[in-house]
Amino acid sequence: MKFLITAGPTREALDPARYITNRSSGRMGYALAGAAKHDGHEVILISGPTALDVPAGVDFIHVESAQEMYEAVRDMVKYADVAILCAAVADYRPVAYSEQKIKKDGERLIIELERTPDILGSMRDVFGFTGTLIGFAAETQNVEDYARGKLERKKCDFIVANDVSRSDIGFDSRENEVALVFPDHTEYLEKDTKEHIAMHIIEHATIIRR
Repeated sequence: MKFLITAGPTREALDPARYITNRSSGRMGYALAGAAKHDGHEVILISGPTALDVPAGVDFIHVESAQEMYEAVRDMVKYADVAILCAAVADYRPVAYSEQKIKKDGERLIIELERTPDILGSMRDVFGFTGTLIGFAAETQNVEDYARGKLERKKCDFIVANDVSRSDIGFDSRENEVALVFPDHTEYLEKDTKEHIAMHIIEHATIIRR
């Protein structure tokens, strides 16, 4: 099978020196790419900026912004049987980009933001993807409820949900503890390394695809 996996954060530029981003390290997405490749699958990894080594044998596409990730997924998803959208894509970006560094002037700076394109929400109806679709939900409260709502809205096969308010798992951690939210049930994976969590996710993805 061929997997398309997104990973890492995006950077939404304010000026040549500054950008808006988040705390995603990319470890979960890279672990998924490595696990899928280890199981003998072809893998396309689309990643925002990280400090990680790309898993051997993986086709790699580097992007910076949410728009660039949207376009890369749009162009590559036609080759995939399974899509796992793990990247922590920015929900908003600055409306205006300054070609010159914004100078310090006054006590406050107001930045107007606009929505970025919804990649997961575009997979079915805009991109026409009919394969197995897995999304991620990084939440700080009502984790399972929010994940189930996302599952239904985005037409996913399942959602991987985790609580990013905890400092011992999730963003910028080597471990995770997640709930796999399916249409008819939820499966809980206890705290473990992201590599082991990734193996379980890939296993579920391949079972659904078969």
